[in-house]
This record gives sequence, structure tokens and C-alpha cells, in this order.
Amino acid sequence: MDFTLTKEQLLIQKMARDFAQQAIKPVVEQIEKENAVPAEILQGLAELDLFGLAMPEQYGGANAGYESYVLAMEQIARVCTGPAMIISAHSLGLGAISNFGSDEQKAQYMPKSCKGEHIASFAFTEPGTGSDPKQLTTSAVKDGDYYVINGTKRFISNASYPGPLVLFAIESESGKPTAFIVDKLCPGYSVSQPWDKLGWHGGDLVDIYLKDVKVPAANVLGQAGDGYPILQYGIAYGKIGMNSVALGTTLAAYEEAVHYAKEKTHRGQSIAKFQAIQLKIAEIAMLYESSRWMAYRLGFLANKPKSYRDFAKEAALSKVVVGRNAMEAARHAMDIHGSYGLMNDYEIARIYRDAAMGPQVEGVLDMQKIIVAGDILFG
Repeated sequence: MDFTLTKEQLLIQKMARDFAQQAIKPVVEQIEKENAVPAEILQGLAELDLFGLAMPEQYGGANAGYESYVLAMEQIARVCTGPAMIISAHSLGLGAISNFGSDEQKAQYMPKSCKGEHIASFAFTEPGTGSDPKQLTTSAVKDGDYYVINGTKRFISNASYPGPLVLFAIESESGKPTAFIVDKLCPGYSVSQPWDKLGWHGGDLVDIYLKDVKVPAANVLGQAGDGYPILQYGIAYGKIGMNSVALGTTLAAYEEAVHYAKEKTHRGQSIAKFQAIQLKIAEIAMLYESSRWMAYRLGFLANKPKSYRDFAKEAALSKVVVGRNAMEAARHAMDIHGSYGLMNDYEIARIYRDAAMGPQVEGVLDMQKIIVAGDILFG
């Protein structure tokens, strides 16, 4: 096994880190307060091909693989989770089109999305569904060459940006969940005000309201009634981005803890000399290293999964480890800061809030454990 990064991967990692440090870091406080990522930051991410990093060159992507995607996302999230959240949700929606779309659908929706001119979304969750497709209430009724869609989707990322939305609804003829590609901002499409999240500021979560939205029948993704495999893909592949954001948060907690331990003094000496601080620094380092290789490995597996079921188990397992480790790393870093960490003047306060998001998004940790155990015991 070779864990050495290629020259291309190292360049992508450095590119993302430099952009995050030079362009995003100066506006982190603005993003945190306004809960919006400036347009020039999104443009910069687009120019670096980060909206299509793992997508095929044929449709405007960089074809750099999901390992490179994880490397870049980690460095963006290390500085600010908002832009990383936008890319993660975008890559989930765009990846579904790339994997399940027809040649015509790919040609129509992927090029502008890969270049960041459009930003994609993925919409399954509803106010009453949780993660159960049997509780979907959004309907898609066949009307000639169109479907008329009505319903509400909850906690959807990127829904206010123009671009394709991969949306799940109960198709009238089959009575089963079906995936549709919907052009956001079309007639009958509206969104709520952004939810006021604990962390990951800058990446909007909104509710989507669909009132008699007309979608061409040609925009069915895959086959009518066959939405479940696409949803399985989304549940699994969405965790690549979520893990990357949590990994970046862990790295941020590690770097902040080390910096504070070296700079903070007590009775004329750095607190880094105290064994209790050293033990916490070592603990954070171990959490980061275990998360790093779990997240990198998942990116590697994503390029050529044996099956979606097998990959779903690996994604769930990784989500538990990386999400939990981010929380633990942030807690240790907060302990090192002491009461200063409770002040919003210190970055660890933001990092702590961001770390709390990961275990709850894209499936809570206990659900991931059930997926892992189910595959082991009954797979």
C-alpha cells in the first residue's frame, strides 16, 4: 500500500490551502456574521476548478478524482466551513447527474455546474421524513410530456443559487420515489429565509416550496420509480464532502490548540510546558491522524466502488469516526483555551460550533452505526 500523495495531489492541496489562507481567511468574520459567502470567493473557487474537481473532463470537470476532492475540501474547511459546505452539496447533486443521467442530461446540466456558473443541489428531506423514503409526500403527477410537482423540502443547501436540483418525489404512475432534475428558480419554485444554524455559517440551509412546478418528463433521472438507488448513492457519496468538512474542522482545532498552547503563558512560561496540555495536544493529533486516513481512504474508494452497498457501509463507518473525532478534537482544544475559548474573539469558539454540525448532518451517528452493523451481520 502506498500512502504517498502524487505531485498533482500535492499541488491541489497547496492550491486550496493557499486560496483559503489568502482569499477566504480575511473575510471569515464577515461570512460568520452575514451567513453568506461573497461572490468573489465563489468565483475564485470556480477558477480553481473546485466545483468540478472529481467530475469527468468530457463535461467540463477536472477529472482529479475524489481523493483530490477530499484534499482540497479539507484545506477550505480548515479556514471556513461555509464555502466547503457549498461545494459539498453541489458535488453531491452534480455527482448524481454524472452517475445516473443520460448523455443529454449531462450535456445540459454539467458543463456550467462544473465551472461554478451554476451551483447544484440535492433535495430529499421533508419536514416529516427524516431519512425514510416511505414517508415522502412531495408528489409528481404525469401530465402529458411533463410532471407537475408539489411539496416542501427541508434543510436544502444551495437552493437559492441558479442551477440543477436533484429532487425526490413520489411519481404518480409507479407510486414510488423518483428522482427529477429541476431547474431552480423556475415558476412555482420558492425558498424560505435561511435557517439560523449553530455552525457552518455561509452555507445556507433553506426550505423549498414547490407549487405546480412543471418539469419535462425528459428530466426524470434514471427511470420513473427507481429513485431509491440514486438516493442510496446520495446518502453514501454525500458523506465524502461531510467528512472532508469535519476533517478540516479537526485540523483547525489542532492548529489553534498548538498555537494557543505555545503563545499563552502562566507564571512566565508557556502553558505548552505543562504535561496536562501536552497530553491534550497529543490526543488531538491522534484524532486528526485517524480521521485523515479514514477520509482519504473513502475518497480513494469513491472512484471505483465495488458496489453502492459496500461503499455505503464504508461511508457510514467513516462518517462515525470522522464526525466524532471532530467533536472530540474541538472539545480538547476548548479545554486548552479554558475560559478564553468561550469568547467569540477566539477562533476556537467558531470551530467548536462547526464541529457540532458534522455528527448531525447527512445522517446522525447512531444511524450510521446501524448501517455498518446491518452490512456486517446481514449483508
